[in-house]
Amino acid sequence: MSQSQPQPQPRSHHTTTAMRAAPRLTPEERAALGKEARRRSPRSGHAVYEPSPGRPDPLAVLEAQSAARVPELVPIRYSRMTESPFRFYRGAAAIMASDLAGTPVSGITAQLCGDAHLLNFRLLASPERQLMFDINDFDETLPGPWEWDVKRLSASLVIAGRANGFDDAERARVVRATVRSYRTAMIRFAETGNLGVWYAKIDAGLLESLAAGRHGTKHGRRNLVRAMAKARTRDSLQAFDKLTRTVDGHPRIAPDPPLLVPAADLLPDLERSALEDRFRGLLQRYGRTLASDRRTLLADYRLADVARKVVGVGSVGTRCWIFLLLGRDDRDPLLLQAKEADTSVLAAHTGPSRYRNQGERVVSGQRLMQATSDIFLGWERVDGIDGKRRDFYIRQLRDWKGIAVPEKMRPKDMRAFGELCGATLARAHARSGDRIAIAAYLGGSDTFDRALAAFAEAYADRNERDHQALVDAVRTGRLPAAEPPT
Repeated sequence: MSQSQPQPQPRSHHTTTAMRAAPRLTPEERAALGKEARRRSPRSGHAVYEPSPGRPDPLAVLEAQSAARVPELVPIRYSRMTESPFRFYRGAAAIMASDLAGTPVSGITAQLCGDAHLLNFRLLASPERQLMFDINDFDETLPGPWEWDVKRLSASLVIAGRANGFDDAERARVVRATVRSYRTAMIRFAETGNLGVWYAKIDAGLLESLAAGRHGTKHGRRNLVRAMAKARTRDSLQAFDKLTRTVDGHPRIAPDPPLLVPAADLLPDLERSALEDRFRGLLQRYGRTLASDRRTLLADYRLADVARKVVGVGSVGTRCWIFLLLGRDDRDPLLLQAKEADTSVLAAHTGPSRYRNQGERVVSGQRLMQATSDIFLGWERVDGIDGKRRDFYIRQLRDWKGIAVPEKMRPKDMRAFGELCGATLARAHARSGDRIAIAAYLGGSDTFDRALAAFAEAYADRNERDHQALVDAVRTGRLPAAEPPT
């Protein structure tokens, strides 16, 4: 391979540098690895995105995913993805994974989110009931080139910025600030001891200081304060009041078809009873993946109802169930979500997961990347009514979750939010990757920042063309789309 021009790396090169630095290497030797990686793959080379000659048809990629999903829900997925280029992007992680596999990489790996667009950074609760800011979606998590997460985040900001009418210069400032935040945070983590990296977090105190400081605009700071207050109300009690009704004196999940369908409305009595028995077994077995104290807490709840739920954009059509559990009485609810876990979209390009259960893959990646995780986060495998065995991961349906609203962001607000996301992503990567080597690769200049601003614009162009292809396919009837009434 030529050393003068960065070239797409073969799959084997993606993992040539171990995720964790060998203990025998000194910090100086680890930094030397990062600087050597610049020679193989110059930072400026990340600016280029050109579709490979054999690029798969993006619609064929989506259809291949849909083939394994609940057929009657697939049209909802397509409908949501046609709404805007940003919504298409949210559902196109598999397409971008294939595209990223043809781009230059440093050869240094970390545990990846795999779908690090801006809406997958949000507010959530720690087990100590503190409000945190962190990554929150790990369906695609897998070890791989750390650059891929940074590129997916950067492109999402450009796509959201275009939707808001930001001009070229405003979008470039947002991306450069985001990547600079990632780079400078990684440099700080490179100088930090192992425990310091592990304990690092962005909590309510830091968020409040950001809201009170010079980051963003007064409009953006007000939105952040409101979002923090609202997030604290989004818990099991709030979900219970919103999603349930009283039937024959007992709480049951209220139907909202096709987005929320209780098992009682989905299957005949005999099949429903068999499914509920399977889910009771799933809950009992899943408890073994929790810490012993949390397993004891789970055992104090009883299963009261089950429903199928449609979630997100890219996940629409995967099997997702919510469980209504009750504790000391009918006003002591716990709502859990069991979400189907399939093979990561990264696996075809980085190699398969070392975990045989895809739910365990998701949970292990989440625990590794998040500063702190849901106390009910676990996994299990269950045989469905159709006889097929599927992997699931389980977590609370709502636990102080707050999500950004990019449509309300002005350029300075999106820049401040991007900086927060960049630092958060660096902290997540620093826990698993060789932070010293990554920091040395990035260096003190803005070369990488500027390269990713160019990459993000080029990829946003590609995303717009792919989105239009989907719109055309729906219009001509090649693909079905139907959004239920709101």
